[in-house]
Amino acid sequence: MSKIVIVVLALSLGLISGGSFSAVGQEDSSTLTPTEEQQQKEKAEAEKRAYSLLEQLVNESQLLRLSENRIRVQIGAADLLWQKDEGRARSLLMLAADSVSQIMQAPETNERRQPRVSTQLRQDLVMTAAKHDAQLAYQVLDLTRPPATASRDPRQLNMDTNLDQLLLARIAALDPKLALQNAEQMLEKGEFPRTLTNVLAQLQLKDAAAAAKLSDKIVSKLGGTNMLSNFEAGNLALALLQPGPRVADTSTAGSNRAQVLSLSAYQNLLGTVVDAALKSNASVAVPQRGVPNNARRRQPSGPTAVASTAQTDGQLEQNNARRLLNGLQALLPQIDQHLPSRGQAVRQKMGEMGVSNNRRAGLNQVFNALQQGTADSMMTAAAAAPPAMQSRIYQQAAMRALEEGNADRARQIANDHLDGRARENVLGNVEFRLIADQAASNSIEEIRQKLGAFSSDEERINFLLQLAGTAQQKDSEFALQILNETRQYTSRRATNYQQLEQHLRIAEAFRQLDPSRSFEVLEPGIMLLNELLSAAVVLNGFEVNIFRDGELPLQGGSNLTNTIARYGAAIGTLAKSDLERAQALADRFQLTEPRVMVRLSIVRSMLGVETSVDGRNFRFREAGQNTFMLRQP
Repeated sequence: MSKIVIVVLALSLGLISGGSFSAVGQEDSSTLTPTEEQQQKEKAEAEKRAYSLLEQLVNESQLLRLSENRIRVQIGAADLLWQKDEGRARSLLMLAADSVSQIMQAPETNERRQPRVSTQLRQDLVMTAAKHDAQLAYQVLDLTRPPATASRDPRQLNMDTNLDQLLLARIAALDPKLALQNAEQMLEKGEFPRTLTNVLAQLQLKDAAAAAKLSDKIVSKLGGTNMLSNFEAGNLALALLQPGPRVADTSTAGSNRAQVLSLSAYQNLLGTVVDAALKSNASVAVPQRGVPNNARRRQPSGPTAVASTAQTDGQLEQNNARRLLNGLQALLPQIDQHLPSRGQAVRQKMGEMGVSNNRRAGLNQVFNALQQGTADSMMTAAAAAPPAMQSRIYQQAAMRALEEGNADRARQIANDHLDGRARENVLGNVEFRLIADQAASNSIEEIRQKLGAFSSDEERINFLLQLAGTAQQKDSEFALQILNETRQYTSRRATNYQQLEQHLRIAEAFRQLDPSRSFEVLEPGIMLLNELLSAAVVLNGFEVNIFRDGELPLQGGSNLTNTIARYGAAIGTLAKSDLERAQALADRFQLTEPRVMVRLSIVRSMLGVETSVDGRNFRFREAGQNTFMLRQP
């Protein structure tokens, strides 16, 4: 596949946003220096080439066997083309919608048998359209709805409802009037999506009168609904109440956008929730074990409800009453302020039901202390945390003390508050750090001798990377000598993904000091990944199921696909120093799909866009940053 396929399949993954190819800033050329003017010309030329490559990719993507991959190209291309050619972008989105619709309508296809794939494709398509045109997003949503027979499946029903609600929240910022209209329609049908809080927040910014109208309608509908039989109604009510009422002057500093209810509406809704929560009865036994999650957490609501036979109506109502009572724990200050006559009754009911505020208060204290990020704050957090959380927090406190340069305190925390493997883990890290600090002034020969004190290659690599990171701040040449000692470990054939990850860390450390060595470190891993891909092709359908219809999905989710993506991110970062060599390294992948993935990362890196791997942004650490990682017990 040509380089063009590389550039824009990134778009299909949503890895390059529309802003990546946005129009070049129109600065007055008369105010630019010759250097700045040249930069502007280079940007304009790059944008022209990018759009040209994008169109070629759209055409060539039709040769891909897996329709999922073709659809991702169309979605990404449309997103990037919208500002330049809206008509072309609309056409691509509709083509993608037709293809998704065919998948949803054809249960015999391999992709339809992958419900997560088809559902994610549909959501990506709808939400991409929603970035640009709310009406188009709803058109695409309707066009790609599953057939009526599929709507009987509760899981499909929930996914459709969730996407409707997600879209409603997204378009509130783009088209508030349409969002208001659709929100009112949901309320009329007896639906209470939590995303209504987002709609109200957006309306409050753009149309205060419409926001007031909708909030009054929501409170009125909630007041007329039995929250004990409608899970979503109670869930929405608690979400609206938690931020507190809206201040009279929304321009006041510190005003909270989440505060969407007027004082009167807030008091009315709070009273309704209190009334419902007080109906909880300790004498009514409610089974909790063996009940399906959707019976406890997503109970019947509106015309799309799915009947549950796991509990009786009375038991379901008691579950919801107790859930509302639990939700009122955090609202006790609001109850005392706005409904002072009800506070005592709520506290009395909490006592009857065994609801305690101590655990919530303790967790709040834990989170507040952890946010401070010091060893002292973490020790405070650990003391207040539930027993199940204490060991991990004490470990974090010990490691933070070590990072703060206080090895003695880290050792003391481990001895006083940890035991077993957790204690050994922390003490081992303390000794490791002390050895590394002492070795910073040693010669290479002395460092080599210290390597024998470690029991595994992982520990030796950690030691060398830690030492190189420390030395780099003072003597880059010495740091490079230390890193060269890691090459012996990358020359060995990796036998698991953890070892490939170690190779990535070594390549990362080389990047700032000697990028050419970083390329060399990555190459053996690519050769191994080719072997793993070849094996996966043979074993597909027997031991593994990575390929679909003979093609590797560009968004796979397997360890193998994620590792390829991480190698792609590393190669993409190196492309800034040597584009030709990065492209050559990408070409070492034998299959088209991984080559596309890696080249996408190269393009994204050159455009300054972070690579997302398995839902997380990935980038090399900055020069000199500590590469030491705490081993988890």
